[in-house]
Amino acid sequence: MEKSSPIIKVEDLTFSYRKGGSLVLKGISLEINQGDFIAILGQNGSGKSTLVRHFNGLLQPTSGRVRVKEMDSKTTPVSKLAASVGYVFQNPDHQIFCASVWDEITFGPKNLGYSKDAVEANGREALEIMELTGKEERHPHSLSRGERQRLAIATVLAIKPDVIILDEPTGGQDKARTEKLMYILKNLNEKGHTIIIITHDIELAAEYAKRVVVIFDGGLLLDGHPRDVFLEEEQLHQTFLTVPDIFAFSRAMQLKTPALSPAEFVAEYKKMKLA
Repeated sequence: MEKSSPIIKVEDLTFSYRKGGSLVLKGISLEINQGDFIAILGQNGSGKSTLVRHFNGLLQPTSGRVRVKEMDSKTTPVSKLAASVGYVFQNPDHQIFCASVWDEITFGPKNLGYSKDAVEANGREALEIMELTGKEERHPHSLSRGERQRLAIATVLAIKPDVIILDEPTGGQDKARTEKLMYILKNLNEKGHTIIIITHDIELAAEYAKRVVVIFDGGLLLDGHPRDVFLEEEQLHQTFLTVPDIFAFSRAMQLKTPALSPAEFVAEYKKMKLA
């Protein structure tokens, strides 16, 4: 069977915020496939957010190329890219501007030309998924920080993009809400959505991501399955990232397969005891 084309293809991407300025991204090449669940890790200022903002045309390459579903980001209108790649900012207030929750959620599909029925159905579904039903008439800024974060995600879900990018998606969420949100993202991924999260939470990345990308000083340092990436401890040390506690503990316990989550640890430990 012929392998399908990547949904996003980055080729030798460099970027500077001003002409002749220092490069923020330095020759990154990367392929993202339909159904990936990727966590992008790296310190502040490493280039993580700058990279993903090229995926929906918010930024344009200084050199190199970014293609989204075979569309060149330099020549494709941002509105068209937005229908395929939804982006949730780290601070929800940067993308909330309507006078009601309902207007906010339906703004995207309306402006992308969706039918009236699709706008209604998508909006209702997004409200339900993000547990905002009953708050349709509330002003967004009367919501809590966590609710505004969920609203920002709902505005993207209402568009039904192939790719959903979330910058620090668990900000402002307590542990229960974080687990609920990650469960939602996992379900969306299982339904075929490509999920990309930018996060400082390496434990979260270990438990949920199928693939980890580490950005360091504007370049691609590591890219692979979380377990393989976390085994590269010397390279991770360059970025001041440390492996998840459960991963380190399972290696210290000499488990055959280092665990990425508490559930994996229990399963692997039982296997070891039965061996």
